[in-house]
Amino acid sequence: MRLHELRPAPGARTKSKRVGRGIGSGLGKTSGRGQKGQKSRSGGGKGPHFEGGQTPLQRRLPKRGFTNIFKKIYSEVKLEDLNRFEGGTIVTPEMMMEAGLIRKAGPDGVKVLGNGDIEKALTVKAHGFTKSAAAKIEAAGGKVEVI
Repeated sequence: MRLHELRPAPGARTKSKRVGRGIGSGLGKTSGRGQKGQKSRSGGGKGPHFEGGQTPLQRRLPKRGFTNIFKKIYSEVKLEDLNRFEGGTIVTPEMMMEAGLIRKAGPDGVKVLGNGDIEKALTVKAHGFTKSAAAKIEAAGGKVEVI
């Protein structure tokens, strides 16, 4: 099968019902909604979470904890992953993206974690560093720069 031979499956594409177009159409007057009641009105019907008058699930479940709206969200990079760069390189978040270490910088930037060891002297520019990561980079002869 070739790309130009692709067709929708039979019955997959049906024409929409044209309602309210006269008695002869079969869907005139009340447009297939019946006479009266909630479902006949515009905007009528229950929402997706309605459970027939039973207390809805989101009200039955206990509420716990809170969300800290000031929480910092970083894209995290392990120290051992920085070994793929050549010695003496200035490593920026853009370079980390190109190398595939991060998909995109988080809302608060990139943070380097102290997982593993680093063998090369690198100048690493990021928005945050753990104490162990900064210590290991400097011990290897590199520099730490907070953006």
